[in-house]
Amino acid sequence: MPSLRPFDRVRALGRGRRPRALSVALANLLPLVGVVSLGWNAAALMTLYWFELGIASGWALVRALFAGRPSELDQQGLILGPLAQRRVGLSIPWTGVEVRLSSLFVLPVAAPILAVVWAVVGTLTVGVVVEEGTVSTVVDTVMLATLAIFVGQGVTTLVEYFGRGEYRDHSAQTAIQGVFARGAAIFFGALFTVTVVGAGTLEDDAPISALDADAIGLPLLLGIVGVKFAFDLASLYGDRLAAFDESSALDLGFSYDPPSTDPVDGSLAGPIETVRQPRRARLAGALTTPLGHPGLWYLASLPALGAALFAVGGERATAAFLLAVAVALPLAPAAVDHELRYGLVAYRAGADALVARDRLSGATLWRVEPWDETDLRVKRGWLDRRLGTETVVIELRDDEYRIPGLPDPEPILDVFDRQPDRPDGSDRSVE
Repeated sequence: MPSLRPFDRVRALGRGRRPRALSVALANLLPLVGVVSLGWNAAALMTLYWFELGIASGWALVRALFAGRPSELDQQGLILGPLAQRRVGLSIPWTGVEVRLSSLFVLPVAAPILAVVWAVVGTLTVGVVVEEGTVSTVVDTVMLATLAIFVGQGVTTLVEYFGRGEYRDHSAQTAIQGVFARGAAIFFGALFTVTVVGAGTLEDDAPISALDADAIGLPLLLGIVGVKFAFDLASLYGDRLAAFDESSALDLGFSYDPPSTDPVDGSLAGPIETVRQPRRARLAGALTTPLGHPGLWYLASLPALGAALFAVGGERATAAFLLAVAVALPLAPAAVDHELRYGLVAYRAGADALVARDRLSGATLWRVEPWDETDLRVKRGWLDRRLGTETVVIELRDDEYRIPGLPDPEPILDVFDRQPDRPDGSDRSVE
């Protein structure tokens, strides 16, 4: 029976490095032909490279949107932190590809950053070498080459990233990393060119805008093309650089591996006991969460100021409404964060492990087995003392899990062979 997934049809085309190698060759052959055969000057060459950077940024955002691995986000971030723990996504029918929730958090940050990088590189390269009044001529000169690069990178994304299944090895963060290296190559190449030519052709008091793009000779233009080609080759063989990084004692940063897509094992050996936060702990936790996020109070400052002004003017109804808004603005996101982080989580204690399960989706958030922990503590803060609850802190080698607001933490503590440290030094196991 034929496959229903369209990406399976192009998977055979993506074997080896051929599609990406052809794209790299096309992206570097077009400038070479333009410089050698068509008489391009530095303005045309830098404009094409600038357009190529914009095209690469656009396709990088497409790859980031459909990245197969979850992005690594700050677990302590308000709302985003607990949402990032839930490795859920929206599947695209008949493709096997999905849009991960964590990728949607990365894109609103990545897109403006890439736009700023593109604008800055353009200002410092094209803005220097392109003379006023020649912009339309330069753009017309490189338009066909720009279209060819756009199509080439699109085909490479379709064949290699989707068809070959490379999206399974990338998160939204790793999918856009290569764009910054390409922007750096273009920027430093242009900076070197402008510096060398400007030092030899400009007078001491002449502005950099007076640089003549035609003064940059053929050998130097070919050198720029060669440097750009070297950066593209390094990107093409990035997997070999990663393998070298893994095999060497030096940490060069090439071998970063995004979080795995493997689901957390939620199976437990009986007997199993489920522990949840009581309602009073959930309510009190939501009300006190803003204390740990002072930035939330900035949301309340403007409506609070408006409430004070209307109260002075005698508009009590409007003042009361704005005051209610000032209270709700910090409390609403705080309540959502606390519910996602603790209130909607069920802790299942079995004979062989402790598992945290999301009560909304049923997904397992994390799992700790006996002696995975490096420390086990029971704390009683001022809120615990007033509610008659306790907080369990489980420290791992590279992480920490806190379970606050538990009236009876013993089912969780019984999972571990280690005796917990308590604030009063008591040992309830002997009671």
